[in-house]
Amino acid sequence: MFWHHGTPNLGAPPEPLFEAGEWLGIRWISFDRPGYGGSTAAPGRTMASVAADLTAVADALGVGTFALMGYSGGGSYALGAAAVLRERVEAVATFAAIAPYDAQGLDWYDGMIPAGLASLRAAAAGREAKVAHETSGVEYDPEFTPADLAMFDGPWGWLGSVAGDKSMPNGPDGLVDDDCSYVVPWGCDPTTITAPTLLCHGEDDGIIPSSHGSWLVEHIPSAALRLSPGDSHISVLAHAEPALEWIREQTG
Repeated sequence: MFWHHGTPNLGAPPEPLFEAGEWLGIRWISFDRPGYGGSTAAPGRTMASVAADLTAVADALGVGTFALMGYSGGGSYALGAAAVLRERVEAVATFAAIAPYDAQGLDWYDGMIPAGLASLRAAAAGREAKVAHETSGVEYDPEFTPADLAMFDGPWGWLGSVAGDKSMPNGPDGLVDDDCSYVVPWGCDPTTITAPTLLCHGEDDGIIPSSHGSWLVEHIPSAALRLSPGDSHISVLAHAEPALEWIREQTG
């Protein structure tokens, strides 16, 4: 199982799922995307190009086929890898994945919180504008809901150990290039994904609105959507263990 981390996070595998993964017989594999941790930045990377990094890791470990799980922007990277790698991917589960920026019929920014709008519109203006935005001293207010904040008192408080500045010791390249990748073509077509795909999204998510999940399920033939009322960007992870069980069912 390859874990695709969120923005801005380190690529450590999800500790809150270790126990469930152990009894389900799941081996976790993950890596920092370019620009995170000690990984070299790769400006201009896309959903498709990061699939090459995944392939390099899988091949080095002698792994032939695998499942994918991704959170937030990492969910989109998981979908991109599934579109590129096709038959090597056995199943995919995502939480709050972002739809393609050029998605027909989707008002991509609709429902986003102000800080998210400012951040992604800066990225849409180009990498230089995004770097200027991130180095201007602006503070990002995620506007976490009460349901989100409650998650930090449980196992998913683990996110605090992999998030924010600690994930980018050499500067904001990881965040900059993630956000820039969300507002350019993916370099692959998610509608060609053939692996069974589970999309989980909270209906109250203002960071990545649930309309993104609705668009993805309408355009990925192999996908199913689990919309959870009352959940937002963090609390959707309460459904991660059931999604892990679903992946185990798909992969035998």
